[in-house]
Amino acid sequence: MRVGLFVTCVNDTLRPQTGRAVVTLLERLGVRVDFPPAQSCCGQPLYNTGYRHGTEPLLLRTAAAFADHEYVVTPSASCAAMVRDAYPRIAARAAAEGRPADAARLRAAVERLAPRTYELTEFLVDVLGVVDVGARFPHTVTYHPTCHGLRALGLRDRPRRLLEHVEGLELRELEGADECCGFGGTFAVKNAAVSAAMGADKARAIDRTGAATVCAADNSCLLHIGGTLARDGSPVRALHLAEILASTDGVVP
Repeated sequence: MRVGLFVTCVNDTLRPQTGRAVVTLLERLGVRVDFPPAQSCCGQPLYNTGYRHGTEPLLLRTAAAFADHEYVVTPSASCAAMVRDAYPRIAARAAAEGRPADAARLRAAVERLAPRTYELTEFLVDVLGVVDVGARFPHTVTYHPTCHGLRALGLRDRPRRLLEHVEGLELRELEGADECCGFGGTFAVKNAAVSAAMGADKARAIDRTGAATVCAADNSCLLHIGGTLARDGSPVRALHLAEILASTDGVVP
């Protein structure tokens, strides 16, 4: 099986260890992983800020970059949701605007890409059919289900099932787990005060679990949460779920 790793901008720029963890994990499970160098931003920042037309070339570029892969796997529920939820909307809007040639080109790209695109935990559970990935991480962990994973993709219990099968891991329940952490992409820039207040609420709930680590399926949210925890002097570390699943020696990366 050959997959293309859609690493995403945040991971490539700020948390490259997450991309490396995905490769380690998938190769351990017998999957061949490629990294198409032509990949770039999926366009979510542009789309969320209202520059929908500017997103269209990025949609086409992303589809072309992964054209030869059986599956596209990303350690980002947010970017997976962009491909599967927002990309079809972009194509439909082009048709509604009376741009049939553009709409046809966009729709064809979406039809090629979206059905093959999976967030990491979806790929592990639904495609590979595994919940025990051979990980060992003897630490206390709490899990934050990010909004795109929870609401757009419907990941439900997939991440938890994977965490529950990690050797030595003690999963602590997070109060108000389904509440947004306040990041929300450009929301954090446009509404900084509200975003910070929501982040503070989430950080306090995490601290109350007594866990040493908080994990999630999106590093964008984890950067927001981790920054809030650090500013508050909390010892809790924010770690992408992929890094926990890739661990076999129990050492915190």
